[in-house]
Amino acid sequence: MSRSIAMIPARLGSQRLKKKNLELFGDHTLIEHAILKCKQSEVFDEIYVNSESEVFEKYAKLHNVSFYKRPEILGNNISTSEDFVEDFLRNVECDYLYQVHSITPLLSVMEIQEFVEFCNRNRQYDTVLSCIEDQIEVAYLNTPVNFSFSNKTNSQDLKPTQRITWSISKWCSKKYLNEKDQLHNGTYSGKIGFKSIGPYSGLAIKTEEDLQVARILKGISSDS
Repeated sequence: MSRSIAMIPARLGSQRLKKKNLELFGDHTLIEHAILKCKQSEVFDEIYVNSESEVFEKYAKLHNVSFYKRPEILGNNISTSEDFVEDFLRNVECDYLYQVHSITPLLSVMEIQEFVEFCNRNRQYDTVLSCIEDQIEVAYLNTPVNFSFSNKTNSQDLKPTQRITWSISKWCSKKYLNEKDQLHNGTYSGKIGFKSIGPYSGLAIKTEEDLQVARILKGISSDS
């Protein structure tokens, strides 16, 4: 039987909003908010908090989930998720890894459940990325992506673009590590699928302004 793990990355150091994972979002910190959502979804065999800092271990223990301490070098602002995901998969056995970000607190429990259900129904995808579908004219480097300068199309008739959010992602562990063994990219390994989420569920907390906007959208008092 396959084993699916949720991994919540939490770096203590952050440049724009200091210790953002410890910011309150309602009655809980952002890291706790993510832990509780993963638990309430009831779709994972185990839940891990992954950090270079033992500060987060107490939150993992408080909510009865596991803690993985990554090497400190993987907690600086140079290392990427490509690095700490590989490190985690080298040390924790699972068939499928779901990364759930604590800094996207508007991702709902239902969306986590629907994402995992989509992955279970579509096992042909080795990697699944959450995205927001933008059904509006989009250009890249002054060139139309989903529309044409030669005619005006109603927005509802456009093919939506898929803006990757990283709120939740899934990887087939074996495929990810096989790609890394061949010195290839693991993040975009194998056959890739996309699962849309709500328009605000990809809002990532990177600044104080982001945090305040997320609180307003959630209906949380600014005093929280």
